[in-house]
Amino acid sequence: MSDTVVISLERFAGNAEKIVKFLEADYIEYSPEAFCRAFEKYTGIVALMSAGIAVRKIAPLLKDKWVDPAVVVVSPDMRFSVPVSGGHHGANDLAKKLSGMGICPVITTATETAGKSSVEGIASAHEYEVLNKDSTRYVNASILDSDVPVHMINSPGIVMAGPGVSILVKKGEYVIGVGCRKGVSPEEVVSSIRNGLEDAGICEDEVLAYATTVKKRYEKGLLEAMEILSGNLVFLDDNTINMQNVKSASKATRLGLLGVAEPCALALSKKKDLIMEKKAYGKVTIAIAR
Repeated sequence: MSDTVVISLERFAGNAEKIVKFLEADYIEYSPEAFCRAFEKYTGIVALMSAGIAVRKIAPLLKDKWVDPAVVVVSPDMRFSVPVSGGHHGANDLAKKLSGMGICPVITTATETAGKSSVEGIASAHEYEVLNKDSTRYVNASILDSDVPVHMINSPGIVMAGPGVSILVKKGEYVIGVGCRKGVSPEEVVSSIRNGLEDAGICEDEVLAYATTVKKRYEKGLLEAMEILSGNLVFLDDNTINMQNVKSASKATRLGLLGVAEPCALALSKKKDLIMEKKAYGKVTIAIAR
């Protein structure tokens, strides 16, 4: 199965087949349920129909630009392709790819129309992931006004950044929330994390980042464990942690926190799906979200 699908009205099936062949995509004939089916299975959708039909059908399905599929409308005469959702998240690239068929891409995202790259575009070009997603609105706006520097920091390194700085890290699917007792050794942390990953059936190279409370920023064993794992460790502030939707009781309430492992994992995750509730491994507690 392809990660892209073409949806068209029956009367445009001939042109739809041309797009399917060009993109090596799947095909779904339009029906009232077609977009709902496509949203569940695909990361890219090409809609060969009027924009009005496509927009009305996808509107109730849109949840978050970071997880919604990219949607491109192609005009029935095959002249124009218009990203209508997820421009910075694959739709612009999909529309540009269709130019290989002689279909003119109509790009409306502000950075691209100004001839500049977006945070998401830079991340995609280098196969990185945007870790702190809320930062992109501010940074992309700043890119429009001036040149925003891009700094590469090779490991080992420590980055202290405010909300207006986008942080790009190697791609991964899972976020590991980590809580630990004071004075824990790096060996204990590494062993606990690896045991947790094994229990969850996840490989280390599938991890996007590790997250914990800012109250642990001086925990030597935790910091050294991240160097051993070559992991990205993010320290989260109290407000971010306490905004997460978790139900498990936690001893961290005595520190003014809703919890550590579970809310930290959820805070940085893309789908906000807690796939492993907090689990203690000796002096270390971990939770996993995606």
